[in-house]
Amino acid sequence: MSRSQDSTPSWPTATAAGTGLREGRVLGRDIKRVDGPAKATGRAGYGHDQRPANLVFAQFLCSTTPNAEFTLDLAPALAVDGVVDAMAVAEGKTVHLGQPIAAVAAVSPQAAAEGVRALAQHGLEVTVLPHAISIEQAMAEGAPAVRRSGNVGRVRSSDEGDVEAGKQEALDAGGVVLTRTYEVPVQHHACLETHGMVVDYSGGEEATIWASVQGTFAMHDGPPEYLELDPSVVHGRVEHMGGGFGSKFGVGVEGRVACQLSKRLGRPVHLFMDRETEFHAAGNRSGNRVTVTAAMAPDGRITAMESDSLRLGGLSGGSYAGLPYVYTVANSKSAMRSVHTHTDGNRAMRAPGHPQASFGMEGILDELAYANGVDPLTARLANLPEDEWNGVWRRQLERVAREIGWYEHEHRTAPGPHEVVGANEVVVGIGFGLSVWGGGGSRGNEVELRVDRDGRVSVAVGTQDLGTGARTLVSAITAEEFGLDTGQVSESIGSTRLGRGNMSGGSVTTASLAPAVKDAAHKMSVVLLAKAAEATGVDVAELAFAEGGRVTGGGVDIAWKDLCSRLAATGETTHGSWVRELQDSGVHGAQAAKVAVDLVTGHVEVLEMVCMQDIGFVLNHLAAKSQVQGAMVQSLSYALFEERLIDADLGLALNPNFESYKLANSTTIPPMKVLFDPEDERGVIGIGEPPAIPGAAAIAGAVHNACGLRLASLPLTPDKVLMGLEELRARG
Repeated sequence: MSRSQDSTPSWPTATAAGTGLREGRVLGRDIKRVDGPAKATGRAGYGHDQRPANLVFAQFLCSTTPNAEFTLDLAPALAVDGVVDAMAVAEGKTVHLGQPIAAVAAVSPQAAAEGVRALAQHGLEVTVLPHAISIEQAMAEGAPAVRRSGNVGRVRSSDEGDVEAGKQEALDAGGVVLTRTYEVPVQHHACLETHGMVVDYSGGEEATIWASVQGTFAMHDGPPEYLELDPSVVHGRVEHMGGGFGSKFGVGVEGRVACQLSKRLGRPVHLFMDRETEFHAAGNRSGNRVTVTAAMAPDGRITAMESDSLRLGGLSGGSYAGLPYVYTVANSKSAMRSVHTHTDGNRAMRAPGHPQASFGMEGILDELAYANGVDPLTARLANLPEDEWNGVWRRQLERVAREIGWYEHEHRTAPGPHEVVGANEVVVGIGFGLSVWGGGGSRGNEVELRVDRDGRVSVAVGTQDLGTGARTLVSAITAEEFGLDTGQVSESIGSTRLGRGNMSGGSVTTASLAPAVKDAAHKMSVVLLAKAAEATGVDVAELAFAEGGRVTGGGVDIAWKDLCSRLAATGETTHGSWVRELQDSGVHGAQAAKVAVDLVTGHVEVLEMVCMQDIGFVLNHLAAKSQVQGAMVQSLSYALFEERLIDADLGLALNPNFESYKLANSTTIPPMKVLFDPEDERGVIGIGEPPAIPGAAAIAGAVHNACGLRLASLPLTPDKVLMGLEELRARG
């Protein structure tokens, strides 16, 4: 593409044959990750891997009771061979189960663990206080206070139209009114790399920190204060990290304590949470309980909805998108309250509040549809918003229905109780769900692009890569601009010594970073083509980059290295920043799930999932599909397996580890088809979160469609299926 001084950057516009999706020479295709070999061979250095000289290892002592007063004597820990320091983390009172109350640092992880055991056995005196773990305990009269403001937050409400009139409208037309309660449990982020950091401070004028955080420059918020240093001399590094999903926006208690220990000792400190501490003190996806009363007319329209939801965020407020979700209801009323318990506070987790709302909304829609004799696809189409996105969701729903085999499915409506057959029977069902999200970008990335006289190209920006492929995009966007391959572009990311990068959250990274890289590359192409025009006398408007970085047009053909050899000895450098016109916001998706339900064992097997998304220009099909499939796996795991279990009476965690906290694995993940909307002609939009929203609801809907059983709480375990089937048979 030719470049002139007044040209503006733009994405490729050519359409790939047979797909309708835009593609360039590199972008808009499957791009292999540039860091793939390093990760596959173990060469990639994560924060947890760092071992600077003279390193000590730190571990937390955590509270085993939800609510207690305590006194602490550090001497037993300090007496352990190899322990070099111990410090209090909390002062005299715990407020949640698993709260870190002390830290021990030692020359080895084993010695640190022994120091923690000595402290727990001989240095800790605890007075157990009454606690509130369950909703019922927290809301009971005279319940122990979780927060000074009370255990139940203020009511947030909305009121649209006339709910009673909407109910009557449905009944007058021969429709139905139903009241149901839906509940989802607390889900853990389950990041492979736990929360933590390595702080290398030896008492000098600067420090280096390797951390597992979702924002490289988050290490300038807190650590400089803890180390008593200016932020400019604190070097934060996040070259690789093992996942965050919304839980790692700040340095947390683990970062504060690591910095304080390093300053006290004048030597590097390695502090990463063990899995049990991670489950207790690193946040979670909040649970939710919602009671819904809704009315549907015989044509499938929901005419009224009233909901009362309880957000279960532990010490925090919880997240909930509210009802009605996605679909339009003319007459609606909602109330929402937070119920606080003596458990760790929730944090953002992949589309915070949306999967919870989706589960209740899709559930009541299905139940109303079946009660009216309307198939669930028709009911969804009947309640889509009457706006510019109606056609998008309609197209997506019909496409995933076709891909999953809905139109050939043997029953479009759920069987009644009398149709639930007996032994040796496996039944198949299909369910649906919709999602909506933002995903737009913003200012905050400062990209530096350099071309040297020998043809080397390097791009630098401080942004982090959570594992979603940001590093690859930096190379690919630059390579596309000059006709090069990604292997000819070197990238540097994840350092506070590079240009600023914004936090990764809300699916904003790609839409924030990509335009800034494109801007820097476009500016460089203008400079280089001007050099070519100057050298050849050809009008710059006739020149363009071709395969291999050659400059062609106007009868000239200049090789990439020949062009670069004309640069000054210092090479050329350009800087890029966010360009609003290169990104967009607002994504929509539809998912369908097919399941098999064994009526003898209660086992639910997901056979297939299909997702269709609109995400603007798809920069890297391989990475985008991976993002969508990863989100679908997470929602499948939410649907069938994941649930934090705490004995409410004893205040005892029952599954704070990967042995007893169940997750989806390779034996439970089915074929997952990902489709991108070919009619979406917008700029770049993020995709990390929306595909995580509707999967659990679609799977529950598929179980309902298979056997007539609507399970109103996650996970959909065999015991719930069997008990639910017995109740159906008893009623039938």
